[in-house]
Amino acid sequence: MTRVLVVDDEPQIVRALVINLKARKYEVDSAPDGATALRLAADRHPDVVVLDLGLPDMDGVEVIKGLRGWTRVPILVLSARQTSDEKVEALDAGADDYVTKPFGMDELLARLRAAVRRNEPVGVPEGGIAVVETEDFTVDLAAKKVHRDGRDVRLTPTEWHLLEVLVRNSGRLVGQKQLLQEVWGPSYGTETNYLRVYMAQLRRKLERDPSHPRHFVTEPGMGYRFER
Repeated sequence: MTRVLVVDDEPQIVRALVINLKARKYEVDSAPDGATALRLAADRHPDVVVLDLGLPDMDGVEVIKGLRGWTRVPILVLSARQTSDEKVEALDAGADDYVTKPFGMDELLARLRAAVRRNEPVGVPEGGIAVVETEDFTVDLAAKKVHRDGRDVRLTPTEWHLLEVLVRNSGRLVGQKQLLQEVWGPSYGTETNYLRVYMAQLRRKLERDPSHPRHFVTEPGMGYRFER
């Protein structure tokens, strides 16, 4: 059973989320502040976190950074903050998705399901090639691991899923809309800022020279391509 950690200091929102999630057979924990959230995450190991940014004791971005220090659990931000800069800050800190308040429960649940799916283990791709090697790093699709310079590279679930889609289409252009829908879900198609943020993160972690990428190539206005 999927366990969800809801982090929000508005009791009515927590109550609505708990009722709707439990009705769909999720296990739910809730926290009214950041410190409680970090403690519960360590104790209960949720499968996904729904996180408000406006918490009474710390900013939600700090909670994201605290979680990303040790876990790749999907983080779905739920916040009244609506500016592009604030969304990018949360995504850049390691959030996987961003829903603004007020929100539709059906959309939120769909995005939560998508976040959980992105974190599920993947099988061996068509053709049986599970390990893809480049001069700079190795991608093990079956184990969901990336190795560089003899060490594992820590990726968030969304970073991994974006990498996986590109690697499985090695050498082929993957359009912006296709990437958004495969990684974030069918309701996405125009949020190209998500792609810019996450491609920049992949390049920082995997490219030898992130400012002149060799493996993660941008086709301006069209999409991205993975080259070995």
